Amino acid sequence: MRVTEDGRLQTNPYPKERKKRRSLSPEKKFQIFLESQTGKTPVGEMLRREGIYSTDLARIRKQVKEAALERLSVRPGPKHKTVPQEEYEALKRELEEKERALADQAVELAILRKKTNGGSWER
Repeated sequence: MRVTEDGRLQTNPYPKERKKRRSLSPEKKFQIFLESQTGKTPVGEMLRREGIYSTDLARIRKQVKEAALERLSVRPGPKHKTVPQEEYEALKRELEEKERALADQAVELAILRKKTNGGSWER
């Protein structure tokens, strides 16, 4: 133990250096996954060599499973096209305006028929 300048006790005189987090590429993750599935080398040896923990391997396995299930759930055939939200809203407004205009025209047509046929709806 050692006493610091401000009078506190320091149990470890050598502070731990933080390890830099290493990010693996998707190709490397898949390679690790495949190697862990073959069983040719012990998993512990592979983990030490790659510098990852067993929880990292579990996370990689889960990601591969989720991605495979997502990809396999896609149905064959043409893909549904989607439009941007702004374009959808504009088309929706235009449709509502046209429906209102059509309703107005229907009312006018009913009034004209009533005037010309003396109240009969028949042509």
